[in-house]
Amino acid sequence: MKKKKLAKIIGVNVLVASQLLLAACSNNNEQASGDSEKYDPESKVEVNWTAILHTPSPPTDVVLKEIEEATNSTINFNWVPDASKEERITAALASGELSDIISLTMLTNSSVRQSLKTGMFWDVEKYLDDYDNLKLISEDIRTAASIDGKLYGVPFQKDLARSGLLLRKDWLDNLGLEVPKNLDELYEVARAFTEDDPDGNGKDDTVAFGDRSELRYGSFKTLSSYHGTPNGWKVEEDGTFTPEFETQAYKDTMNYSRKLYENGYLDQDFAVTAKSDQQQKFAQGKTGIYTGLVDIKNLKTMAQGIQDEMEIVPINKMESPDGGNHIWSENSGVGGLMAFPKSEVKTEAELKRLLQFVNDMIDEEVFMLMTGGVEGTHYETDENGAFTILDNNLWQKDVQPFSSSRPSEITHSLVDADPNKQLVNELIKENAEFAVLDPTVPLDSQTANERGTELEKIIIDATIKYIMGEIDEKGFDDAVEKWKQSGGDSMAKEYEEAYKKAQG
Repeated sequence: MKKKKLAKIIGVNVLVASQLLLAACSNNNEQASGDSEKYDPESKVEVNWTAILHTPSPPTDVVLKEIEEATNSTINFNWVPDASKEERITAALASGELSDIISLTMLTNSSVRQSLKTGMFWDVEKYLDDYDNLKLISEDIRTAASIDGKLYGVPFQKDLARSGLLLRKDWLDNLGLEVPKNLDELYEVARAFTEDDPDGNGKDDTVAFGDRSELRYGSFKTLSSYHGTPNGWKVEEDGTFTPEFETQAYKDTMNYSRKLYENGYLDQDFAVTAKSDQQQKFAQGKTGIYTGLVDIKNLKTMAQGIQDEMEIVPINKMESPDGGNHIWSENSGVGGLMAFPKSEVKTEAELKRLLQFVNDMIDEEVFMLMTGGVEGTHYETDENGAFTILDNNLWQKDVQPFSSSRPSEITHSLVDADPNKQLVNELIKENAEFAVLDPTVPLDSQTANERGTELEKIIIDATIKYIMGEIDEKGFDDAVEKWKQSGGDSMAKEYEEAYKKAQG
């Protein structure tokens, strides 16, 4: 990236103020046209950014200073822990205490969608093509990230589908088992990992499936894909919408998971287990199956000194009962929005300067800083361009927290020197060939906006209770009926209408 010329932001503010004064004097209610034309893309900009933290601690300033220099900015991060993001972000939206940029990663959250629809944030669609990186955001991603045809922020660009399974390869070898290719074989592996002493220590101290207290990123959603369940909703031939939990494949998944749980092949504490604890159990050799391909390197690092013999095999394909391969897509490749509140970003000039900042964040130099850190300190590349982290502890402290805030994970690609991580990267790309999209991602439903999160909780709670044997099929059906009566039927109808309108 070429270095930006330094300029004081006060100059921009004076220019903006003068333009607004001229607009007011001319009794023009619309923003002065000169405001958007005269912003200085070379000026140094101060950015207050509310971002999501997926690591135990925020990063040090080592890499931050490099990012600031590369983007000609001063960045003040307000880190929100992933575990409390729903509460913290919705509270911020309600109070209006926002930053220049706010990472909205929960686009299905009813409070978030309602805030977006009220016009609280800038619609950035018409500006994107003015920037060399932002203009490359595909129409599919723009559409998937839009609400009622408006794009209220720059989409976080992610791979279409990143889910899959990680299995202890050394345990498979110890037991003389092959990598499972279908659900029956996977169940047998789960049994053996629990009952047949896969680590050979003579103790009954292993469980196959580690899991955590959520359906979406725990094992359930991935197993559901393997059973052929639609992703969120199924669009029938007549254009009506059927929720995934009313399909036989969803119920088959519940029964599969319930059988795993009843026999002890699924962590008995999954309903109260956090992601970090799930990872620790795998790293400590207490569990042998983990859901989530992208964590392979972290798990290997966490296991150092504890399970040095650990070998992991990633799986992205599991033959479904219909004979095909299916994996659910996370919001059609959209990881959320980098949104700009009008309360903080008051003029087009300010908005365009911040869009320049986001555009610069996608440059390869900054991508590498947020991915690998400083070359020679945190990582190195060999003669073939393969990427290796030099010091995992230092990388985790200085770099890792930034990775989830990269505006794009797909614009640049790395060849990882770790063959397991490189294989995972390739499997994630392959997932796009059989990814199952959620048809409601680009659609809008007033009921979903107002009560979607509350309604979703009814089904989540009922599904977990069914898996744990606390309710039977009638109890689950009763919960579905409650969902329908509480607004689920209205949501389905609204999606149907929005879908037909979009189809023309």
